[in-house]
Amino acid sequence: MAARRVTALVLVGAVALLSATACGADSSILGKDSLVIGVKPDQPGLGMKKAEGEFVGFDVDVAAYIAGKLGKNARFVETPSSVREKVLMDGSVDLVVATYSITPERKTKVAFGGPYYVAHQDTLVRGTESAVDNVRDLKGRKLCQVTGSNSWRRVKEERKIAVKLVEAASYSECVSGLTAGRVDAVSTDDLILAGFATADLKIVNAPFTDERYGVGIQAGDLDGCEAVNKAITEMYQDGTAKKLLEKWFGKSGLALTFTVPQFEGCG
Repeated sequence: MAARRVTALVLVGAVALLSATACGADSSILGKDSLVIGVKPDQPGLGMKKAEGEFVGFDVDVAAYIAGKLGKNARFVETPSSVREKVLMDGSVDLVVATYSITPERKTKVAFGGPYYVAHQDTLVRGTESAVDNVRDLKGRKLCQVTGSNSWRRVKEERKIAVKLVEAASYSECVSGLTAGRVDAVSTDDLILAGFATADLKIVNAPFTDERYGVGIQAGDLDGCEAVNKAITEMYQDGTAKKLLEKWFGKSGLALTFTVPQFEGCG
């Protein structure tokens, strides 16, 4: 009787293990016919939604390249900063390619392929501003704070600069506030700022961080993450990355990097 019970327990354990393995395979992006990819709808040069509904920008092109290398069709959906972890964790999207900086805190909730590019945080001010030469000159000024973004923390919390935070839902809203005088500065990744710079708004050109743009993916999808990294490597090796960076940011004056970034690792 005891032997039969042990045998039964072994069989139950084996079935459970097979079920778990099957679930893991099904949940990987590699097991899907097409991918839903979250991108930004309002960041010029990176992710913009056109009037007819098409998404365009560097992040969108990178996402399309990765999906193509994985042999998948891609469908793009709007994904603001405030929901990037949520939509990955609940399975609403399969990947997020949306100026998604890799941070230790975020890595406790989701996984990251890449980075596919390393940007640098800088500051955008009005063209008439002459007293802001670097981030420390923002002391006492109104800095825009985007919900779900960590950029403001680099200024106020990490560098202890006494700025006055003004909340906004997106960087496009921040830029509108800057133009209207509701804020004095917008500080975030230089690629984001490059899309908003105009004759009336200028980048200070005093970078002070490295921002590693990752491809957000569900935690635990090790095979999917490694496949994404392989695709990113090929994107740089075949010249596509250089072509896309020059296409979207070649006229910005930023010093662009065309070599494969050092990956974070999928483990």
